[in-house]
Amino acid sequence: MRPAKFLTEISRLRYKINMDFNLDESWREHLDPEFTRPYLRDLFSYLDHERRLGKEVYPPTEEVFEAFRLTPLPAVKVVILGQDPYHGEGQAHGLAFSVRPGVRSPPSLQNIFKELASDLGLPAPGHGSLEAWARQGVLLLNTVLTVEAGRAGSHHKKGWEEFTDKVIEVLNQRREHLVFMLWGSPAQSKARQLDASRHLILKSVHPSPLSAYRGFFGSRPFSQANEYLQAHALTPVDWRLT
Repeated sequence: MRPAKFLTEISRLRYKINMDFNLDESWREHLDPEFTRPYLRDLFSYLDHERRLGKEVYPPTEEVFEAFRLTPLPAVKVVILGQDPYHGEGQAHGLAFSVRPGVRSPPSLQNIFKELASDLGLPAPGHGSLEAWARQGVLLLNTVLTVEAGRAGSHHKKGWEEFTDKVIEVLNQRREHLVFMLWGSPAQSKARQLDASRHLILKSVHPSPLSAYRGFFGSRPFSQANEYLQAHALTPVDWRLT
């Protein structure tokens, strides 16, 4: 086997092992076949090459699929879809818009908390972790799952969009009465895959300070989600973060 091909296979296996560790079994049934497809092999080879060049890639490899570990497919009620992970050191940990306790909340997350307060009257928590939402069935997903340090959007069009297309396809076909919050243009592009007769689709600009005042503030996504869930005899999300 040629050295380059050998490195590609090692890269693929490395990510496959990490995926197996983090992906809940309910997701693996539908997504495992993707890991044999050329586009993901090429993507993982690219990521491995970038790391070997000394570039920082976020989130850490073992946390790339964290959302799929914390939120099994049958538990999903709401999908919050963003763009790509935070590109600052120590911020991204595999859940869209979330940071670990002790890490300062980035501006987009601060704006989410502002809308949460306006919509439901809930105060901003003293941390930026959204893990409590994930454990209740809120899939915190980005359209792209990795990013180079300090370079927002650097891993767009490398293959992640095709993978997250598959995730949306699975959710659309396998579940009913989900709420999709599509924040920003890349997220809104996924709406074409969704059946609006079976799911609630809430489109908004991204909560970034660059766009939040153009439609994110006042969009009331949290109350709309719970009203929809209750209308279909489903347990609403407790959006409080303590």
